[in-house]
Parts: sequence; structure tokens; C-alpha cells
Amino acid sequence: MLDDAPITKRQLGWLMLAAGALAAVAVLAVDALGAGRFSGLGPAQWQALAGCGLIIVFGLSLLPLGDRPA
Repeated sequence: MLDDAPITKRQLGWLMLAAGALAAVAVLAVDALGAGRFSGLGPAQWQALAGCGLIIVFGLSLLPLGDRPA
């Protein structure tokens, strides 16, 4: 039988935390693999990392909200 329970805020927080961390690793991996001609992080990469950080912080803020539906 199907479980119609919605995703909880804690589950959504963990998903957002994982997504932000994976995206940050991807941004850093692109730089490490030398996909661009420039060395170091450029402004767009810094903005992408900042966005990943915001996603992680938002995910962390959802964790203490418990098992209420998202």
C-alpha cells in the first residue's frame, strides 16, 4: 500500500544539505580539474559557492523543525 505521508521538514533539510554540499564539491572539482583557462576561483565560482552555502544554511535551519510536513 502506498504511504501518502508528505516529506517532513527534517527530511527536506537533509536533502537540501546534501544538495548544497554536492553542488559545492562540483564547483570546486571543476576548478581543480582545470575546466577554465584561469587559475583560482573566479567571481562566478565564488557566487556559486555562496549560493551553495545559503542552501546548506537553509537546510540546517530546517533540521530542528522535526517531523512536521514540509
